[in-house]
Amino acid sequence: MSQKAAFTEKRFLLTFVFVTSLFMLWGIAHSMSDVLNKHFQNVLNVSKAQSGLIQLSVFGAYFIMSIPAGIFMKRFGYKTGVLLGLSLFAAGTFLFVPAANANSFTFFRVALFILGCGMATLETVAHPFAAALGDQRTSDRRVNFAQSFNAVGAIVGPAIATYFLLRVTASSGHTLDSVKSLYAGLGCFIVAVAIMFFFVKVPALTDPHVVTEVKDTDAVNVDTEPGKKLYQHSHFVWAAIAQFFNVAAQAGTWSYFINYGHEKMGFSDEKAGNFMVLFMAMMAIGRFVGTYLMKFIAPNKILAAFAFCSIIACIIVAQSWGWVSYVTLFSINFFFSIMFPTIFSLGLKNLGSHTQQASSFISMGVVGGAVMPYFMGMVANHDVAQAYYLPIICYVVIFLFGSRFYKVHH
Repeated sequence: MSQKAAFTEKRFLLTFVFVTSLFMLWGIAHSMSDVLNKHFQNVLNVSKAQSGLIQLSVFGAYFIMSIPAGIFMKRFGYKTGVLLGLSLFAAGTFLFVPAANANSFTFFRVALFILGCGMATLETVAHPFAAALGDQRTSDRRVNFAQSFNAVGAIVGPAIATYFLLRVTASSGHTLDSVKSLYAGLGCFIVAVAIMFFFVKVPALTDPHVVTEVKDTDAVNVDTEPGKKLYQHSHFVWAAIAQFFNVAAQAGTWSYFINYGHEKMGFSDEKAGNFMVLFMAMMAIGRFVGTYLMKFIAPNKILAAFAFCSIIACIIVAQSWGWVSYVTLFSINFFFSIMFPTIFSLGLKNLGSHTQQASSFISMGVVGGAVMPYFMGMVANHDVAQAYYLPIICYVVIFLFGSRFYKVHH
């Protein structure tokens, strides 16, 4: 990487700070839903497989909303796309109040679906937005850095949700009042962020997605084969596939973390939920470490190495070797850390005017998270440790992408 390639430019700093904050917001919401998973098992008496439908509601929204979000972004721009995402996000959180009043798991899934539509819109917009705020050669580092704060949000989410949900359930019995207050508060915060972002003036971008006459195609996102349709760019197709399996592995691993602590380690739900804070901290550490390493090592090589380590970790976790397996479960989140943003940024390389459409399709890959929790839940109903064999399939696909299929053909 050239020393001339700056991380970003001074004129983009305020915008980049706000875009980075969005990554933290949906990190909080995603990880809260994993605690919600266990809370609904306790309060609404749903099975592990049924509670996995929470992730189906959230990630299914990605499948439906990502393409419309990409079209909206291309028509109205990044900033308006962010405001649409925040509006849907807030609407979904406020719907938790009538859902709790109705004591209805189905109503909660509707609220989660709308919340998911907001997160899908934000992810579709925020990744190319962060990538566009500077030189393409440093886009991997920018997206990974922004995603580091997504990991910070993933630490905050379980801490808040465990305090408001699992602690309350343990002390005051089965109630949904805490769910109402928690999500209404989150909704108010999102509205505040939206109002602030509305008044931020985004500098005019020399849009790298429409530049065609640039000599250094490593620095600027230019389609090196403009005659090709999007689906003919093999590195993009593989990125979309890898992202599907990546988020499938993430959602499944996160969904049953608390169950693993409770059933295999003998912890209370609250104690297992508190361990989830440390679990998410491992992802934040991994993102910052990974972002630093990318100054010296090609991102695809780090991706392949972390995927291989994840395969070994899943095998150990599935053995139920007490603390050895439990500590290894924490390492999965460290290795998972750089996968989502790195797959995303590698998939967007040299697509030129196809970039925003490509972002929509890679975001759609997040629907993988709707699939794995249900199947892992079916196995977890018998043995939660054995369920961790399933993500190995996902990490094999990611390893292949990082080691071979990431290449941009010139």
